[in-house]
Amino acid sequence: MIEVTIDCVRIGLMNQKPEYQYVVLIKEQSSKRYLPIFIGQNEARAILMRLKNETVPRPMTHDLLQSIIENLGGRVDSIVITSLESDVFFAKVIIEVNGKQHEVDSRPSDALALALRVDARIFVAKSVMDKTAITMEKDAESDDFILDKDDKIQPEGKGGELSEEEKKRLGVFRDFIDTLDMDDLDSK
Repeated sequence: MIEVTIDCVRIGLMNQKPEYQYVVLIKEQSSKRYLPIFIGQNEARAILMRLKNETVPRPMTHDLLQSIIENLGGRVDSIVITSLESDVFFAKVIIEVNGKQHEVDSRPSDALALALRVDARIFVAKSVMDKTAITMEKDAESDDFILDKDDKIQPEGKGGELSEEEKKRLGVFRDFIDTLDMDDLDSK
């Protein structure tokens, strides 16, 4: 397992349609690799609110889940993004109750929103990072991201070129990152 942190949530216009798509960028702690995961608007809002330390007058779903777990004597130990199947990420919330660990199936976006609320550690399976991570670094003069090395989509730790199927599957991340409007996020 690879420990990661939530770097940011970005918004972009997909395929020149008047439709916005949200992505959460998860950064590997020990490198410049990022895992982009597309998420819904409500989940993006829940994650952003916590990243910005904003409060709401009434509990949101993830606040309610935190309260239920804690009131039943449990605690969220960690969350793990476990796999990628047919372009869908899967995650587990690891909850400890009375010294026993329970794994609960979750969408990654919900697990991440919960992890932020309870300050739980976040992990990604090595196979998922190796298969889907992209390498980027922040531009020192702006808050924009730039891709490393010739703008090629090439996961680290994998020798040789990607197959056409892998390029096609990962191309959606490239397209999304290319259409990100960083200024738009700051104004919301």
